[in-house]
Amino acid sequence: MSCWLLGRLPKTRKQQELDSKDAIILHQFSRPRCGVPSLSPFCLKMETYLRMLGLPYQNYFDGKLSPQGKMPWIEYNKEQVCGTEFIIDFLEDKLGMTLNRSLTPQERAVSHAVTKMVEEHFYWTIAYCQWVDNLEKTEQMLSVSGPLNHVLKWILSHLTSGIVKREMFGHGIGRFSKEEVYELMEKDMRTLAILLGDKKYIMGSKMSSVDATVFGHLAQAMWTLPGTRPEQLIKGELINLAMYCERIRRKFWPEWFVDLDDFYYDGSFDDSTESSSHLLDLGLYSKTGSSFQDESNAHTHIHTHTHPHTHSLDSNLHTPDSDHTGRSLFDSDMDTEVSEMDPLKS
Repeated sequence: MSCWLLGRLPKTRKQQELDSKDAIILHQFSRPRCGVPSLSPFCLKMETYLRMLGLPYQNYFDGKLSPQGKMPWIEYNKEQVCGTEFIIDFLEDKLGMTLNRSLTPQERAVSHAVTKMVEEHFYWTIAYCQWVDNLEKTEQMLSVSGPLNHVLKWILSHLTSGIVKREMFGHGIGRFSKEEVYELMEKDMRTLAILLGDKKYIMGSKMSSVDATVFGHLAQAMWTLPGTRPEQLIKGELINLAMYCERIRRKFWPEWFVDLDDFYYDGSFDDSTESSSHLLDLGLYSKTGSSFQDESNAHTHIHTHTHPHTHSLDSNLHTPDSDHTGRSLFDSDMDTEVSEMDPLKS
C-alpha cells in the first residue's frame, strides 16, 4: 500500500505514449523534494547504472509496481523484469553491454559479496535511519501535492515506517536495539571505506556494477539524513566515501546540484527542505538531445538532456573540486571516460 502511495500520491501528468521498441522503460518512485533523485537506494542504483552504461531510458513515475509488487522494474520490448540484479543480468544478455568486463573471476566474486553486504545488510540500517529513527525529516522530503498534502505525507510516511519495522523484524536486524543497529551500520560503512581506500572506484580505477549499488545506498547517508550518525561518519571520518559519492554524482548526474555546505558535516542541520534544489522529474534520459539548460525551460513531463559524459560542468557550481588535502574529487575522471566506456560493449 505505502509503495503504491509513494509513487502515486504526487500529482503527475499523463505520460506521452512512446514507441516501446528497443526502449528501456524504468518504473520507479517519484522524485522527492530534497533534490536527491530517489529516497530508494535501489531506484537510485538502477538509474545510475543505466547512466553509467550510457543507455537511453524512459522514466515512469506512475507508481505502478511490478507484478511481484516491487520497485524499480523495467519494460523492454514488452518484457517485464524486476529486481535490480535480474534487470542488470537481463540488460547484459539483451544488449551485450556490461560494466564488469575488466574484472577477473576473483574480483567478480568480491564484487558480488560487497553487493550482498550492502543490499542485504547495510540497506536495512539505512531504512531504519530514514523511516524509523528520522521519520519526521524523511516525511518532509516526500513530494505530495494537493490541499491535503500534509495529511497524505503523514499517512504515507507512517505506513512505510510500519512496513519497514515489520520487514526488519522478519529479517532479524529489527530485533536489535537502536544502538546495536547503528553499530552494525557503522561497521558496514567502515568496511566500505577500507575497501575503497584511495581508489577511484570500489574495484579499482574502472567503474563496475557494484559502484551503482554502493552509490545508491551511500547517497542516502550523504544527502537524505541531515544531522544523523551516518551523515556524520561519511562527511567526517570516512571522507573518502563522501569524495566517492561526489565523484559519481558529478560525473553521472550533472543536473543534480548540491551546496558546498552540504559536503562537510558541521554537527548541525537545516530542517527546511525548500532550500534544497529540486531535481526535475526527468522523463526521458538520453545520451543525445538537448542540454539540461534547455530542459529546465520545458513544460512537459518528458525531457531529454545530454549524457553526463558530454555535459560541461558549470564552473560556478557550489560543489567542491577537492577535499581538504587538495586532492581532486574527479581523480582525472574526465580524462579516462572514453577509455572506460570503449570496452563496455562486447
